Amino acid sequence: MNLDDWRSRINDLDNRILQLLNQRAEAVLQIGDLKRRQDAPVYAPDREAEIIRRLTESSEGPLGREAVVAIWREILSASRALESALTVSYFGPQATFTHQAALRHFGASAKYHPAKTIVDVFDDVERGRAHYGVVPVENNTEGAVNVTLDRLIDSDALICGEVRLEITQNLLSRATGLDGIKRVLSHPQGLAQCRRWLAQHLPDVPTEQSLSTAAAAETAASDVTVAAIASDLAGELYQVPILRAGIEDNPHNSTRFLVVGRHPSGPTGHDKTSILFAMRNEPGTLYRILEPLAHLGINLTKIESRPAKQRPWEYVIFVDLEGHRDTPTVSSVLREIGERTLFLKVLGSYPAL
Repeated sequence: MNLDDWRSRINDLDNRILQLLNQRAEAVLQIGDLKRRQDAPVYAPDREAEIIRRLTESSEGPLGREAVVAIWREILSASRALESALTVSYFGPQATFTHQAALRHFGASAKYHPAKTIVDVFDDVERGRAHYGVVPVENNTEGAVNVTLDRLIDSDALICGEVRLEITQNLLSRATGLDGIKRVLSHPQGLAQCRRWLAQHLPDVPTEQSLSTAAAAETAASDVTVAAIASDLAGELYQVPILRAGIEDNPHNSTRFLVVGRHPSGPTGHDKTSILFAMRNEPGTLYRILEPLAHLGINLTKIESRPAKQRPWEYVIFVDLEGHRDTPTVSSVLREIGERTLFLKVLGSYPAL
């Protein structure tokens, strides 16, 4: 076969794919009608996770896993939009890493609302201004995002998903060289992730915190003496050139984001549950609280402590564990933990990455 023959075959395949996608869309419309009658949420994270897992496991190639995930994320996003418009609040403005995480999780067909602060994202979800919210929770270089942890203590929003994003930080500036930079702006996490690079290459240039990496890029767009530490997407949006690419100190820099909403996610067989609890400040208390996890062989994937603001020298403990709260094993463990703590709150169960 020559090139024209192969192109003709591609055209035929594209037509068949389009026909099948439209057949899928017709089925989605019927499902949407049933959901409305049952007052069920449009977004079903457990169902979408099951679809993607099944397809990636059954794919024989040559498309790789990441390509299959990316394609079906957009198919699912377009399908959701047929059922009903889905509004997603995120820590903005546009082109922040949180914006990129939201796009990766919900796809291009969702309606996105940038919030000024992480607290505003939770408020949007709690007050019904958004169906879901996306917030950063931890970076593998700089640790927990404390604003998110503190808001989870009091919020009624449930964790229903997670996103992990590889973070590449760039120095954006309209200056022609490093010697033209008088200030470096970024979100505190962005500055912290590039601390060594800044000390080596711009040791005498003051750094300033901004509300977000994208806000820093916006400032750099209007001042040639300012450099921003931000994503390449922020550089494109605000038309600020990349002066130095990949300046993060950790080449494996990544951030974990949470998806929060008002509806729980069902079990998929590959889930994670997040909880928080308060405990007495006594020797051995934490060991006794977590002991049931070891007895039942449940893996603990994260533990983080935060001061309890109401009472000095007492702490709230955040824990991520494997499994779903609706399964018998995890349910019994949560009951035991609840009996051994001053206070227990289940933040949500959701598909694990």
